[in-house]
Order: sequence, then structure tokens, then C-alpha cells
Amino acid sequence: MLNFPFCSRISDCSITEEGYKALASALRSNPSHLIELDLTGNDPGQSGVKQLNDLLQDPNCQLKTLRFLSLTADEACQYVTGIRGKNPLLLRELNLSEHELGDKRVNQIAVLLQDKHCQLNTLILRECSITEKQGLILTSALKSNPSHLGELDLTCNKLGDSGVKNLSDLLMNPQCKLEKLNLWDCSITEKQCLILTSALKSNPSHLRELNLSGNQLGDSGFENLSDLLMNPQFKLEKLHLFNCKITEKQCFILTSALKSNPSHLRELDLNQNELGDSGVKNLSDLLKYPQCNLENLNLWRCSITEKQCLILTSALKSNPSHLRELNLSGNEIKNAGVNHLCDILKDSHCKLERLRCFFFNSVFDKHKSTAVSKRA
Repeated sequence: MLNFPFCSRISDCSITEEGYKALASALRSNPSHLIELDLTGNDPGQSGVKQLNDLLQDPNCQLKTLRFLSLTADEACQYVTGIRGKNPLLLRELNLSEHELGDKRVNQIAVLLQDKHCQLNTLILRECSITEKQGLILTSALKSNPSHLGELDLTCNKLGDSGVKNLSDLLMNPQCKLEKLNLWDCSITEKQCLILTSALKSNPSHLRELNLSGNQLGDSGFENLSDLLMNPQFKLEKLHLFNCKITEKQCFILTSALKSNPSHLRELDLNQNELGDSGVKNLSDLLKYPQCNLENLNLWRCSITEKQCLILTSALKSNPSHLRELNLSGNEIKNAGVNHLCDILKDSHCKLERLRCFFFNSVFDKHKSTAVSKRA
């Protein structure tokens, strides 16, 4: 039986996951004496952290202090544990949304993110009032430990030039495996969008979801994004561009790019943008393609006219088998558009599950019920 002193310091001893397992097993067999254990600077892996964390739950364990991390990262752990009720070293997802972190907490969390013990897959920091300075600190931390993170959500924070530059450096890193990036309403400028999309062009193969809604991307940003969408290595499945003040020219460029590489995209959100005749025509051509696998199309309040609606619905009639959700709310679809929609619903190949056009419910519901009864 091992006889440990009351305090044991074995920091920076190159202890691996296997060593942690042996240590945890020994402590479990004789847990009553040790009150402090410092393992800072060793690499236990997730299973090692879990075993020692489980040890703390043993009623016979007298440990008052168990240290894996630096003091700053440990303070971040205590802060997160107080909010989420679980040690972040054992979490794969960390959501601190709507907590105003301030400089102190941002610095602590940045140190935690850099620590090799931290292996988060998902980091969600929506509406945390992150400033440009804080954005720089956080993105610098992510750059130093990029390989685990698969989803990053920074909705409604202002990253500024330096934060966007650092985020772009992260995206260019070959070790970065980010699949979901949400930058909704982050005050991204045309120049910043150009930097971001250029970074993605240099390392395009991992990203599957991109949300740039509520930002002013400008002509150069859209051109770069469109170049990216044309790249066969870029396999984006969800693209959200809600309220990006897209012009008819920009929509034409964007939809032309999607036409050239149509097979990956499953969800497209163009809500609250004015597509214009050429944008609607290009989008309709995309929908006709047999290679188009789009399942969710959002066109809420896109100033679509009756004529444009007929072009869109005619395209859907020619290739109805993929689409599952369609939102045409807030557009002038009128009776002719409703009739076309009913023809689609009657088609046995139609797999549409959700159809929204709420400004015209009284008209549409009548036609929908007739269409569905005829299909039945």
C-alpha cells in the first residue's frame, strides 16, 4: 500500500494518461490522507482527468486541492463550473452566451483554451459583449490550440480588425478542423470579409456551415465568397446570409457560383435581401439542376414579385424531389404563385415538409388542403 504525504507535488514530470490511471487507482485504494495534489504541466488526457475528478467524489477522499492547470486557467475552470455545473475539462461543448465576460474572465478563458487539458469541440459565446481587444485575446488562444475545435459561435460580438485577422489565421492553419462558424451580426466590414474568405480559400476542405448574416460584405467580399463556393474542395452544406443588404449584382455573382458547384449545399438562407430579376433567375436555374441537393431554402421578405415567384416555382416543379423546407413569407406570391405551389404539392415526387408564406395563409391553406387531398 502506498503511503502518501499530506501534500504531493509532481508537477512537470511528463506523466501521461497511463501514469494518471495508475495514480488514480492507487489513491482510490487508500484515499484518506492526501489533502493536496499538484499535477500541473503533465498530460493526463481526458480519461486521466475524469478518473481523478471521480476520485474527488469519493466520500473517503480528503483532497482539498487538486491542480492540473495554471492558477489563471484554474480560476477559469471554477468560473465555468459555477455557471455550467461541470468542470470544463470534461466538457466537449462550452456555452457562455449572454454572460458579459469582461477583460478578467476573457483572459482566464483564453489561458484555459490554450491548455492541452482543454479539448472543446464546441465554443459558443453569443452576445458576450466581446470587444476588439478581447476578441484578439480569444482568437490568439484558439490559434495556439486549434486541432480540437469543430464549432465556433461568436454571434453579436465585435471582433474588430485584429480579431478577424487572428480568426483568419486560425482558419488558414492546416491543423484547424473547424466545421461550423457563426459570425452573425459581428459588424464585419467588406475589408474583413475579404480577409476571412481569403483564409477559407487557402484551407477550404473542413467548413460545412457558415453564417455571415447581418454583416455588410460588400462587392469584394461577395466575389471572394463566390470564388470559394466554386472551389470543388469547398463542401459547404449550410450558408446563412440573412439581412446582408445583398444587391442584385451580388446575388447574381453568388448564385452563379452556386450553379457551378451545386451538389454540396443543403441549406441556403437569403432572408431579407433583394435578389432582383437576375438573382431569382440564377437561383431558379440552380433549383432545376439534377445535381442540386438543396433541402432548405429561406426567402423571407426578399421583395419577390409575382413574376419572379412564377419563375422560382416553375423551377421547383421541374425538380421537386429534394426540397424539404421553403419559406416565401412576406413576398408578393399572389394566386398564380399559390397555384404553382399547389401543383408542386400534388406531385408524387414532392418531399416538401414545411412551407411558409404567412402573409397569404387564408389563400394558401385553401389550395394546400385541395392539393394534399388530390395527392392522397
